[in-house]
Amino acid sequence: MAGHSKWANIQHRKGRQDEKRGAAFSKIAKEITVAAKMGGGDPAFNPRLRLAIDKGKGVNMPKDKIDNAIKKGTGELEGVDYIEIRYEGYGIGGAAVMVDCLTDNKTRTVAEVRHAFNKHGGNMGTDGCVAFQFRHCGVMLFAPGTDEAALMDAAIEAGADDVVSNDDGSIEVITPPGDYLTVKETLEAAGFRPEFGEVTMKPENTTELTGDDATRMQRLIDVIESLDDVQEVYTNVELAE
Repeated sequence: MAGHSKWANIQHRKGRQDEKRGAAFSKIAKEITVAAKMGGGDPAFNPRLRLAIDKGKGVNMPKDKIDNAIKKGTGELEGVDYIEIRYEGYGIGGAAVMVDCLTDNKTRTVAEVRHAFNKHGGNMGTDGCVAFQFRHCGVMLFAPGTDEAALMDAAIEAGADDVVSNDDGSIEVITPPGDYLTVKETLEAAGFRPEFGEVTMKPENTTELTGDDATRMQRLIDVIESLDDVQEVYTNVELAE
């Protein structure tokens, strides 16, 4: 099936993530700690931990930081007790926004997220107000020029849900969230290495923002992402440069 152009958006996003690598280490360490606390310290028997470690390796997180985060989760090292919270709201032009947090102080976190929305042109909504616009799934993006027919055969054989051809020639492979790493590893073994991949909340439909609206939306996302308690920000907009 056909899809919107993705390549420039993803490259832009990867560049911004690289700029924030230090903060990424801290956020991924939190996720690893929570995953280890919930399901144990062995990634072979803990899919969430395995995924969090994969995310850490994806940004070249040092092995000792990964190991220490696991030990905090299993109680071998002293750590903080985090709780998971999701906030929903609206950005520029009514764009849907979801914010996943890990925090040890819910009162602080909700105040900071609400302040970020209000100060930068958005507003927080109620639980469920935008969640129906997103699908929980794994997504891998392959570069333009990838052999689509061969990738499709390999992806479906590996257990993918869908293969999407984008207007710019890039190809997305969509997986069930729990099968993401298995499909990714199977494709890599077959010679198909994604340029980008994650388990995410994928919008069912997207809209494009341009000019000042795109700049304001990017600023809102950046401010929310910069909050210490925020792990992920999902939105249904594509930002034109």
